[in-house]
Amino acid sequence: MSTSETKLLQGKTCLITGASRGIGFETAAELARKGAHVILVSHVEERLQAALERITAESGPESAHYYAANLSVQDEVHQLADKVLKDYDQLDILINNVGGWFSNFEKSADGIEMTFALNHLSYYLLTGRLLPLMQKSLPARIINVSSDAHRGTRGGMQFDDLQFEKRFRSFAVYSHSKLANVLFTYELASRLNGNDLTVNALHPGLVKTELYRHFGAMSSLVKGFANLFGKDEVEGAQTSIYLASDPEVEGITGKYFADSQERKSSPVSYDKSQAERLWQISEEMTGFTYPL
Repeated sequence: MSTSETKLLQGKTCLITGASRGIGFETAAELARKGAHVILVSHVEERLQAALERITAESGPESAHYYAANLSVQDEVHQLADKVLKDYDQLDILINNVGGWFSNFEKSADGIEMTFALNHLSYYLLTGRLLPLMQKSLPARIINVSSDAHRGTRGGMQFDDLQFEKRFRSFAVYSHSKLANVLFTYELASRLNGNDLTVNALHPGLVKTELYRHFGAMSSLVKGFANLFGKDEVEGAQTSIYLASDPEVEGITGKYFADSQERKSSPVSYDKSQAERLWQISEEMTGFTYPL
């Protein structure tokens, strides 16, 4: 790799959620190698400290910083955003990567089903809070890690029981949260209506990560399948790295990617009425209106 490729992101600041391990960590480590200052976000400070030490040992003491925050809790999202806005005068790249799959119904501290709170509402709220800083850092990129699991929904978002309180099915809940990521991506790209601040979603592939640790009795089976047929975490991070750093996607917005190539997402993900309804519900559930 040439020096110019290595330092492709020199002078850029990138925030990655879910960055203490898995594809989030591998994404952060590679962006730091490319010259970016990376902001790591996760909810376990010990893992963040270990991740920070690994990255700074390779890329230098100023290459990374971290904030501990549980992004399923809206107050902690606001506190994180306040710290970033206070400590930084630019944010060139935001990668919403945090996510979870929960085998049983549970609620966040805000009384919202945990999968939806973490996988979608954290994307919506953190992005909105940091948007003004990104608009001062143009050109800038927002990258939302989704999944091809979004294709598993039937007819789109289950608006009549969005939190699956009537009948909780873990795969359906996860699939809906990943569809929400894609709908949110397309709607935000439409509302920004320009190519200086781009917004794209991606499918990282089936990856050997700790995502499946909440599968309950199925955890061993699913993890075994992923270990046999899935990508490793470095491979799983490649599309995030591509969207964050490659010059050939500059100005491209409102798209879905897999294996570092543009793909079509599910037909229902292009339903503008569903995207607008999800946006309105997200506003109501967070109490936050975008400054657009």
